[in-house]
Amino acid sequence: MLHDVIRCIIFDLDGTLVHSLPGIAASLNRTLDAAGLYTHPESDVRGFIGNGIGKLVERAAPTVSDDELDTLVDGMRDNYARTWKDGTHPYAGVTETLANLSDRNIHIAVLSNKPDEYCRKITDYLFPDIHFPIVRGQLINVPSKPDPSGALSICSELNIAPENTALVGDSTIDLKTAKNAGMIAVAATWGYHDPPALAALSPDHTINKMNDLISALKI
Repeated sequence: MLHDVIRCIIFDLDGTLVHSLPGIAASLNRTLDAAGLYTHPESDVRGFIGNGIGKLVERAAPTVSDDELDTLVDGMRDNYARTWKDGTHPYAGVTETLANLSDRNIHIAVLSNKPDEYCRKITDYLFPDIHFPIVRGQLINVPSKPDPSGALSICSELNIAPENTALVGDSTIDLKTAKNAGMIAVAATWGYHDPPALAALSPDHTINKMNDLISALKI
């Protein structure tokens, strides 16, 4: 995609800005174990991430009833709310890159399928010196990625055109969101989804570490 000057970058959270798999897996497995269900190694939980907590638990416990699933989701929400700081940290180069973007007057935002109540807590805790004008997670009755509504809403609130916006993420969901919204799609290969699956969607840019983002976008 040929694009104009980048004025805004929207980042996915889990697997893009932060390595949260250990904390998510531990919380999920505590919830499953308490219910007498099979637990999963991190390598399996890695593949469950990306579509929100409901889908995460459903993938981990596919045989339970709808009522049991609701109970498990509530249990994991409660457990994760108390334990998310354990096993969650920024990837290498993220803090420095975010600060560099801010210094260049690039708006930075977060759009995640993680429950909204956790997203701002995580960014405030891990990036206390970084200003995110908008941090948005999964909200009730609001379409999740890859629906473009959330990404386009961020652009509207910041008064920035989609074509002047890049969306950076580690999943096919993120790349589809970018394409659905008419934004520049940037694949991050260090996260939780396989690079060949990302490449199959022909992202506008592919980066192997966060420090490469600014040069890739020629900011």
